[in-house]
Amino acid sequence: MSAMTVTTHRVSRFGFVNAYLVEEDDGLTLVDTLLTGSAARILAAAEALGAPIRRIALTHAHVDHVGSLDALRHELPEAEVMISARDAAFLAGDKSLREGEEGKLRGGYPERRTRPTRTLASGERVGSLEVVGSPGHTPGHVALLDTRDRVLYCGDALSTLGGVATSAKPNWPVPFPGIATWNRPLALESARALRALEPSALAPGHGKVVEDPGAAMDRAIAAAK
Repeated sequence: MSAMTVTTHRVSRFGFVNAYLVEEDDGLTLVDTLLTGSAARILAAAEALGAPIRRIALTHAHVDHVGSLDALRHELPEAEVMISARDAAFLAGDKSLREGEEGKLRGGYPERRTRPTRTLASGERVGSLEVVGSPGHTPGHVALLDTRDRVLYCGDALSTLGGVATSAKPNWPVPFPGIATWNRPLALESARALRALEPSALAPGHGKVVEDPGAAMDRAIAAAK
């Protein structure tokens, strides 16, 4: 059994939209919340593990990652809720671009009642997870690297649907999440930065977890140039 399977548990909708429950000494960190209507599935998975959800960390503000946030917040009023300061604005309904941001917002950015209890910046920790800024798919996208086993929760910076791919361009015939990317050159730059972390496994927002992903990440980056 790999170290990855000891600490992380994938929760999926339709087999290709993912959230993750990451084990910590005090309970669980939930990475992303799936589509609207997924709260019961996530809570059941946590119950099966016999541990409470202490933290909700969001990689970005697209609807398939924050869809069940409000429902989970209702059920877990004591849990921390975290997202980057930049993407927190989208949750509050502000879809304007900031000075210096180039590109067109793509994908669904739903307004949510829930406000973060904390905003995330590169180098900070969420339990055992290190925050890694990875903008491009959205302006404030972040990834999370488990400092214990180096599993990389990459959100939509990369996907594994139809093979490992960056979000810098659609990966046909399975184009998600590339078609929803805001700034493709920046997304490619972020993919390179994530590859440099030498992750032991890639845990994406879409697709299966891939162990020893280095060579596949290299091919994906080369294909997106």
